[in-house]
Amino acid sequence: MNATTTRGALLAALACVLVGGSFTANSLLGEYPYAGGQFLRYGLACLLLLPSLGAGARARLRALTRRQWARLALLAAIGMVGFNLAVIAAERTAEPAVPGVFVGCAPVVVVVLVPLLERRRPSRGVLGGASLVVAGACAVQGWGRTDGTGIAFSACALAGEVGFAVLAVPVLRPLGPRPLSAVVCGVAAVESAVAGAILDGGAWLRRPDTTETAALLWQSVIVTVVGFVCWYMGMQRLGAERATLFSGLIPVAAACTAPLVGTGSYGVPQALGSALVGAGVVLGCRARPPAPEQPPTHRPPNHAPLTRQQD
Repeated sequence: MNATTTRGALLAALACVLVGGSFTANSLLGEYPYAGGQFLRYGLACLLLLPSLGAGARARLRALTRRQWARLALLAAIGMVGFNLAVIAAERTAEPAVPGVFVGCAPVVVVVLVPLLERRRPSRGVLGGASLVVAGACAVQGWGRTDGTGIAFSACALAGEVGFAVLAVPVLRPLGPRPLSAVVCGVAAVESAVAGAILDGGAWLRRPDTTETAALLWQSVIVTVVGFVCWYMGMQRLGAERATLFSGLIPVAAACTAPLVGTGSYGVPQALGSALVGAGVVLGCRARPPAPEQPPTHRPPNHAPLTRQQD
């Protein structure tokens, strides 16, 4: 790994550790309206990110096509608002470990899906590393009580986690990490407000109490502003496949922080799972995804030059 990929690895790791800690913060927001919480989280994050945008950010935003704006809206709906809604819905009938295991499978899905979309074969080394990451994430989380509804919403959470990475790939390069984070947060805030007004009416937003305020500030400032920018900066340097390997750190961070609020413990299975995640990340990052296959170049046959025979 060179300096660029090392920095990308550190950024992606930090982002995923922060997201893992957010699962613990979510447990403090169980009584707060879902849509209202998402609106406050992403709206504040967007306002905090706007001053950090460079002078060329407006020009880059104006240059986006309708298709790219539609992709950004889909990214916010699936990878942010939908993902959080799916996790909360899953935890109503399933223990938190169940959606955690599903989300932990994201590296394998991304490692297979991204190459297929780019018309190339998945890297065996990255796929092997992703498999170790998934095994480690499952060992950390374990498995809990659930039903069909919990499994269905957990699968939706997996789709949201995959979409958060895959949908961002075509718009990350033209926008950059900070403008991309600001735009999707603004779009997610609008989507949350619309969903709240439709589903909950006037009860979709209320003043949070002290504990809820602290949790929302953590989610907005640390997890969203810092975490999103670090994630997309890491993905810019590593690519979506190798960056998603670090999502295995999400259940590890969740398991480490859960004892702080009395919602879990960290023991031998979690330690062994954490070691597997670390080994998978190292293996996958050392393997470079193969370059896209170039179409064959059509050349005329290499005939010997024709010469006129002298009399």
